Amino acid sequence: MRWIWIDRVVEVLPGAHIVAVKHVSLSEEHLLDHFGRDETGCAMPVMPASLIIEGVAQTAGILLGVADGFREKIVLAKISRAELTRDAMPGATLRYTAKATHQGAQGAAISAIIEVRDASDPSGPFETAGFVDLMFSFLDKNMSGLDFPADNFVFGETFQTLLRASGVSPTMSRGERADSASGR
Repeated sequence: MRWIWIDRVVEVLPGAHIVAVKHVSLSEEHLLDHFGRDETGCAMPVMPASLIIEGVAQTAGILLGVADGFREKIVLAKISRAELTRDAMPGATLRYTAKATHQGAQGAAISAIIEVRDASDPSGPFETAGFVDLMFSFLDKNMSGLDFPADNFVFGETFQTLLRASGVSPTMSRGERADSASGR
């Protein structure tokens, strides 16, 4: 993964749920080309919905990856539902909470809630901004019979750095909980 669309994992219970945050910064290049309207009707840069959904997918992928020590190559297979009701503007904080709803030998289903806290009230409450349902495939257990490279190209060094900074160990087991002291 070349780009990471989350900043920190703040809580994870392997196989059950995960919470991650993303701080939207005006210095992010994608904000130069995507605009919405603020409450006064003025054009304001916004984080594109596709990147918010990618942040949810990365968060959910970590939830599934930590459950097996990041041995499996996990890829997004389908977005079953994506509803976004609010924009995320520079200075806002996004919070992704994902829960595993089904896990099988070849893949998993995840439901997630997207929440946003506006820059105008950085200590204020998070408000619901959308819902996403995703399906993931476990590549090494695919039905096609194709072989993939042995190294886990999904959870590369950039992801490992993010996980270490968040206090998430690749050797966590189901039922073991990790909570980050900041970002919540």
